[in-house]
Amino acid sequence: MNVVDVIRSLAGFAWLGVIGLGVLAIARASRNQGAKGIGTTVVIVLIVAIVLTTLGAGLVYVESNERGVVKTISAGGVRPQALEPGLHWILPVVEQVVTYSISNQSYTMSAAVTEGQVQGDDSIRARTKDGQEVILDASVIYRVDPLKVVQLHIVWQNNYEDGIVRPEARGIIRDAASQYGVEEVVSTKRLEMVQYITEELRKTMADNNLELLDFVLRDIHFSEEYAAAVETKQIAEQQAQQAKFVVEQKKQEAEQARQVAQGQADAAVIAAQGAAEAQIIQAQAQAEANELIGQSLQANPEILQYQYILKLAPGVQTIFIPSGNQFILPLPNTTPTTTPTVTIP
Repeated sequence: MNVVDVIRSLAGFAWLGVIGLGVLAIARASRNQGAKGIGTTVVIVLIVAIVLTTLGAGLVYVESNERGVVKTISAGGVRPQALEPGLHWILPVVEQVVTYSISNQSYTMSAAVTEGQVQGDDSIRARTKDGQEVILDASVIYRVDPLKVVQLHIVWQNNYEDGIVRPEARGIIRDAASQYGVEEVVSTKRLEMVQYITEELRKTMADNNLELLDFVLRDIHFSEEYAAAVETKQIAEQQAQQAKFVVEQKKQEAEQARQVAQGQADAAVIAAQGAAEAQIIQAQAQAEANELIGQSLQANPEILQYQYILKLAPGVQTIFIPSGNQFILPLPNTTPTTTPTVTIP
């Protein structure tokens, strides 16, 4: 309760006092009792009541979040400047103050019944560039321009919410949606659309003495038919992605099998090459050994006879040969034979 309310309350009590004292004075006078003192009191209380009533009618207190527009009978109908927060004096009877809040205000348009200023479905239905219907929930956060309260009062008075905010916001939102495709509105161009709406709404509200603080696109949904089509499309895309994943998996398995087979083939080739090289090395070693053996036999022919005897009977330690008789088996001739040379005279 501010000081003006206190003064008006006191003025009310003073008038009640005047009435009460007046009734008492009349009652005493009807009984031929003295009412001189009461009459004086009535006059004093009456003067106090008049003064307080005058003060209550002339004093105006403007809250810190308000601005006051003074309506007057003088030319123009209003004072050119709004009243700032604090206590002000106006001319009783000929002037009157209308206060406007300059606090932040929010106007919500939603499909939810319990949200927004309008009960029921108050969402915005719009058509996109490709002819699809989208349903949008939005909130406009704004305030009255403190420097333009008088102009706002002259043009709109207290009807600016229904006269400016609601119709302008709905119209700009519909216009913005019509410039984009449905998929752009939902995803890729949503931020761009919100920025467009914000800028256009800020210009429009500034022209009508309001300040746009923020625009919030709260939700976007579709008609039941389009929502069902979108769901079917998403299911098909998911199935396609799953099939693509299976194909890629099979490709990876085939590539893995090919790499395993290639590795096995490479290993077989390497093993074959190793075996061939081993055989070559063994053959070379055998040839070299044979060459060394041949050279040794040429230098020591008796070794061949010794080896021949060992092959006959490895367990025989001694062989007896009758004198004058030939050996059972002819020993190999280890001396080179020469062909006789015949000389013809």
